[in-house]
Amino acid sequence: MNKIKQIPKFKNEDEEINFWDNHSLVDYIDSFKKVNLELPNLKPSTKNISLRMTESMYLQLKQLANKKDVPYQSLVKIFLDERIKEEYSDLK
Repeated sequence: MNKIKQIPKFKNEDEEINFWDNHSLVDYIDSFKKVNLELPNLKPSTKNISLRMTESMYLQLKQLANKKDVPYQSLVKIFLDERIKEEYSDLK
């Protein structure tokens, strides 16, 4: 088994580049410090879907969205999110 080596201190960026060009990261992996990374503004990736509904349902949805001053697609996501959470809580 190989012993984990310590990463040396570098005088400049060129020295560091040269070092990593000639050494394996695997030999130094334990030298790296764990970083807790929080990304509060990161938006979850989305998936485009096609949804068929009656024209009357579509018009009612647009009217509701207009009254709530939100885009109708956002309102659909809000409704779906609420219902999905409700269904999951009923499963417990």
